[in-house]
Amino acid sequence: MPARGIDGFTVAETLHEGGMAMLYRVTRHADDPPMLMKVPRLREGEDPAAIVSFEMEQMIMPRLTGPHVPRFIAMGGFEAHPYIVMERIQGSPLSSRMREMPLPAEEVARVGAAIADALDDLHHQHVVHLDVKPANILFREGGEAVMVDYGLAHHEQLPDLMAEEFRLPYGTVPYMAPEQALGIRNDPRSDIFSLGAVLYQYATADLPFGEPQHLRGVKRRLWRDPVPPRRRRSSFPPWLQEVILRCLEVKPDRRYPTAAQLAFDLRHPEQVVLTERAAKMRRDSFFAVLRRRLRPGTAEPRAFATARQVRSAPIIAVAVDFGLMDAALEGALREQVVRLLGNRPGARVACLNVLKSALLTLDTTIDDQGRNRHVQRLVELQHWARPIGLEVGRVTFHVLEAADVGDAILDYARANRVDHLVLGARAGSLSRRLLGSVSGKVAAEAPCNVTVVRVSRGG
Repeated sequence: MPARGIDGFTVAETLHEGGMAMLYRVTRHADDPPMLMKVPRLREGEDPAAIVSFEMEQMIMPRLTGPHVPRFIAMGGFEAHPYIVMERIQGSPLSSRMREMPLPAEEVARVGAAIADALDDLHHQHVVHLDVKPANILFREGGEAVMVDYGLAHHEQLPDLMAEEFRLPYGTVPYMAPEQALGIRNDPRSDIFSLGAVLYQYATADLPFGEPQHLRGVKRRLWRDPVPPRRRRSSFPPWLQEVILRCLEVKPDRRYPTAAQLAFDLRHPEQVVLTERAAKMRRDSFFAVLRRRLRPGTAEPRAFATARQVRSAPIIAVAVDFGLMDAALEGALREQVVRLLGNRPGARVACLNVLKSALLTLDTTIDDQGRNRHVQRLVELQHWARPIGLEVGRVTFHVLEAADVGDAILDYARANRVDHLVLGARAGSLSRRLLGSVSGKVAAEAPCNVTVVRVSRGG
């Protein structure tokens, strides 16, 4: 639990313990609205994705406004106590209504339209939520849906740290869109698929694709359609089946193009155009499924989700090794980055550090002073980059965990279409000549331009 007092906020009881973060009730001034504080999990053995997703949430939440998001109040960096303070929504999450399932069709439509409104508002603010599920949907007293938890979200105008640092998809398996399972994170229609899964669940009391435990099971939804709702409930309205199955189409271009159009259909069932989806009583035949499996409708992504953004604003990646860094090399490395930025005004700088892990032994995530090693490296990177003076969004920080430093840097460069790599190198030594060096390996194998910065012994 964080200290009882942080930056003027008084921390009270724990409200929720999640897989990646903790929520606490906090107070500050007597006339403040109800507030909560979100704090990432940093204990021994915690998933590094918890730290990266928290960074994403800290970048995204201050940019969001309106009734469909919690009002952002304050945040603290990783240097001391990382946190986000936000408005505490008084309503219960949609997950609290699971005991009422299946809900009447009219109630499913009413709730679904409110959620679609919230998603449409998010999409207009350049955000794809990517974790639409009952626990992340709350309702205000006026009935407006509020989307919470932006740790897995993608912002069209911000770097996508989750996609850049992790190869496996993150999300909640029962609601994950097929393209998410393939690593595609920038399509708003992924949220429409997830909402379709929520509507299916609350209308039938069943999940459309079950709860697979492995990625292979998640990918089955690329070719295996769900049991039609009317098969589960004979009284199920054809118009609602049409809406839900359209949301759950494998190909994004066969779903609703916008959440606003989905909300309209949910509010005007008499105007829903019925197709063969509305009449389905059985899943697709074996041969139809086989054709989809042999010729999948959703292609494997060639790069991470924000490849289009990277092409328009190239990444300059700088690998910082604090083990070899002295004042001269530190300054020379920054000077080289500034020089490259001079003729690349739209570029972003990705600061990399590799936390070397052992091949055979279990590494500890805590240092000898009880601090999270990943967080400490993150803070050091931030301090190193501060003199460059780049605004938020133009500089990002990545602590990679790998047994081989050179391979980790190369993997990052390939996966994220890095335009230019900059790294420092030690002065020559016998061991480097015999065993090779990280800088030499990266320079030889990198898929982009590489600048190796070296400071001579004489300065």
